[in-house]
Amino acid sequence: MGRMHTDEHAIDTALVRRLVRGRFPEWADLPVTPLASGGTVNAVYRLGDSLTVRLPLTGGGAGDLAKEARVLAALDGLPVAVPAVVGVGEPAEGYPWPWAVHGWLDGEPAREGRDAPARELAEFVRALRAQRADGPPAYRGKPLGPVDRATRRAIDELSRTDEPFDAAAALAVWAEALDAPQWTGPPRWVHSDLMPSNLLLRDGRLTGVLDWATAGLGDPACDLIPAWNLLTENTRGVFRDAVEADEATWARGRGWALSMAVIQLPYYRHTNPVISANARYVLTELGCRPAPRSATAPRASSGPAPNTNP
Repeated sequence: MGRMHTDEHAIDTALVRRLVRGRFPEWADLPVTPLASGGTVNAVYRLGDSLTVRLPLTGGGAGDLAKEARVLAALDGLPVAVPAVVGVGEPAEGYPWPWAVHGWLDGEPAREGRDAPARELAEFVRALRAQRADGPPAYRGKPLGPVDRATRRAIDELSRTDEPFDAAAALAVWAEALDAPQWTGPPRWVHSDLMPSNLLLRDGRLTGVLDWATAGLGDPACDLIPAWNLLTENTRGVFRDAVEADEATWARGRGWALSMAVIQLPYYRHTNPVISANARYVLTELGCRPAPRSATAPRASSGPAPNTNP
């Protein structure tokens, strides 16, 4: 992993140990281990066997911790495990923002292009939609129109790189998404960042979902992105049928998958191999990039990836 943001704060194991010792002396003797992660907003460390420490990399991510805590407190009865906020730390030791300690969730992050439990994923999405609690607006719960300019600019930028990329195909997918009828139903709960590394599997089953900072109420289309950033052609239809996505919602979900990929790839292709590999996978599945010659799927994250936005 390279330095991803110009305003990124330097974080290492020694800093995490000092912060934990100062705020939570009862955990001072627990081992601190950095987690390999495709995350772009937080550095994540394992603390002992049952905890994780999450530290925002930039000031823009600092407010996400409080929002995530409120979201997690509002949700109930989901069919998978979600992180529990165990404690919150204050700025100290030269680190300028709040940070958080969460409970550890067992499981291996999903990997794009491999068999994934499409029906269980759909069950989770539907259970989340059915939540009745009040909540904040979801990060990607809005219509696609406000991200049109950024998406087209990213398509143009990507077409000027040496990445194999079909800009005309991308623009066609994007135009179809923009032309799809908008969501007119009541706002639904959505996670809005269902990247593979936020989905934990155990024995082939979906057991946990990480990173709730972008969750809230809005158009349910954004939670269809795993159809293209995780699933394969063989399982995509299973997911669509189980989640009961109509044509318009499916098209908007495809638009969100495209927008995320074309914005991520130019920004992260030299600094974050996990996010870059996933963006390339999405573009391939959308028909905007030649399929790789090898049948081996790109390797996804081996740890939690809190957010995928520059």
